[in-house]
Amino acid sequence: MKNILSNWNFMRAFRLILGVIIIVQGFEAKEWMYALAGIVLTGMALANIGCCGVGGCQVPNRKEDITTVNKEITYEEIHS
Repeated sequence: MKNILSNWNFMRAFRLILGVIIIVQGFEAKEWMYALAGIVLTGMALANIGCCGVGGCQVPNRKEDITTVNKEITYEEIHS
């Protein structure tokens, strides 16, 4: 319940509104697959999950030391 009431942003509210509209249109037109798609979209908005899950598309933080990344590279010339 705590997850449903917190962390609302524009995209989450947009998915909820769009899902409810799709559900209503699906029931009015008796198109049950559209209504099912609206239920899935509304459920995703309420549970705050996306296609990749919660934070599944997030890039991991860099844990290596930045000085080792900028270390000078030495090259050796090979003659044939």
